[in-house]
Amino acid sequence: MKKIILIIGTLIALSLIVYMGIFYYQNLRGAWIALQPPEKINPTSTETNTNTPPTSSSQTSTPAVNNTGIPLKLPAGFSINTLAKVPGARVLAVDSLGNLWVSQTKQGQVMLIEIKGGKAVKQTAVFKGLRKPHGLAFNPDDPFELYIAEEHRISKVRVYSEDTLHKIIDLPTRGTHFTRTIGFGPDKRLYVSIGSSCDTCHEKDTRRAAIYSMEKDGNDFKQYAKGLRNAVFFTWQNGKIWATEMGRDFLGDDLPPDEINIVENEKNYGWPICYGQNIHDTKFDKNTYIRNPCMEPFETPSLYDLPAHSAPLGLAFIPNSGWPDNLKGNLLVALHGSWNRTKPTGYKIVKLTVDYSGDKPKITGMEDFISGWLGQKNKTYGRPVDILTLPNGTMYISDDKSGIVYIVTVN
Repeated sequence: MKKIILIIGTLIALSLIVYMGIFYYQNLRGAWIALQPPEKINPTSTETNTNTPPTSSSQTSTPAVNNTGIPLKLPAGFSINTLAKVPGARVLAVDSLGNLWVSQTKQGQVMLIEIKGGKAVKQTAVFKGLRKPHGLAFNPDDPFELYIAEEHRISKVRVYSEDTLHKIIDLPTRGTHFTRTIGFGPDKRLYVSIGSSCDTCHEKDTRRAAIYSMEKDGNDFKQYAKGLRNAVFFTWQNGKIWATEMGRDFLGDDLPPDEINIVENEKNYGWPICYGQNIHDTKFDKNTYIRNPCMEPFETPSLYDLPAHSAPLGLAFIPNSGWPDNLKGNLLVALHGSWNRTKPTGYKIVKLTVDYSGDKPKITGMEDFISGWLGQKNKTYGRPVDILTLPNGTMYISDDKSGIVYIVTVN
C-alpha cells in the first residue's frame, strides 16, 4: 500500500513539474529580460546618429545627439541627456518654478530635482516613508499645493514649506495593481485611476478597475468609467481623457492587445470579459449570451490596439509651440516593455499620429520615436515609464529600471 501511495505521489509530483514547465515555457520564459539588472553604460559616451536620416517625425536634417551612454535612437533634430539619477523613477510633475518632482514607488519617497538652465543642480528626497507613492498632481488653483497618491490614500501638501501630508481620501489596498495615478481635469476635479486586484476576476469592490473623480477635498467621490483593468496613466486632450490600458496575461504572445482609450463618463471598457475591439474573452467568461456581451452599448471598444504585453504607461501630447510643426498634436506613449512574452516587445517610446478631422479623433499610425532600451541579444538598458512634454521643446522621461530621468530637447 505504501508503495502504491509513493508511486501515486511521485506521478502527481511529476505531473505538476511538467505542467509548471509547460506553463513557464508558454507564458513566462521572457520574464528574465525584464527582471535582469540593466546593462552597464558609459555615461561619458556621446553618440550622434549621423547615419540615420530624418524620419517623418522631424523636419530638420540636424543629426540626433545622444549623450546618455545608452544605445538610444531618436529622430534627427533632437538631443537626449541624463538629467538626474533617480532610482525607481516613476511619475513626473513640473511645478511653477520649473523644478521636477519624481515619485519613487519602490523607494517609498518623492524626489525634488531643482533645475537651472536645463541642468539638475540639486536633488532632495522631500517626502519619505511613503507607501508605494505613484501619482503626483499640482492643484490648478494653487501651484504650490501638491497631491500625492499612495497605494492606500491620496494626500495634499504645500511644497517649499514645513507643511506635512494631509489625507483627503482612503483608497482600496492589496492585490496585483497597487499604483494610483492622479490628475486634475479641465473641470478642476481630481481624477484617480485604480487598477484591478487581479489578472482576471469579478471585483467585489467597485472602486477597482475604474477611474473615479472627486472634489479637491476628497468629497463627491464618484465613478467616472469602469472596465479598465489597469489604466496606469492618463492625460487630457481637447477636454477628453486619454488613457493607456494594460491587457490581461496568459492568452499567449499576441493576445490580448494593450490599448489606447478615450475614456468617457459612465462608459464600460470591458474588463474582465472583453478586450480590444469588442472581443469576448471566452477563456475567462464561460457564460452563454443571446448576443455578444462585448458589443456597444454594453462595452466601449478600444481607440487603438497596441502590441500585446508591450505595457503602455506614460502618454503625452506634443504641444503646439516649441516643437516641429509635423509633430504637433500627436501622441507619445512609453512602452515599458514585456515580461511575459517569448519575444520581447516595447522598451521604447512610440509616436502615434492623431487625426482630429472627424467627429472623434483617430490614430492613423505608429512609429518609433525613441528606441534602444532593448538592445542586441535582448540586453536591457532601461524601461521608460512617464513622459512630460513642455511647450518650450523640452521633454522629460522617467526610467524605473536604470533609475534615470532623461531630458530631451529640440536642437
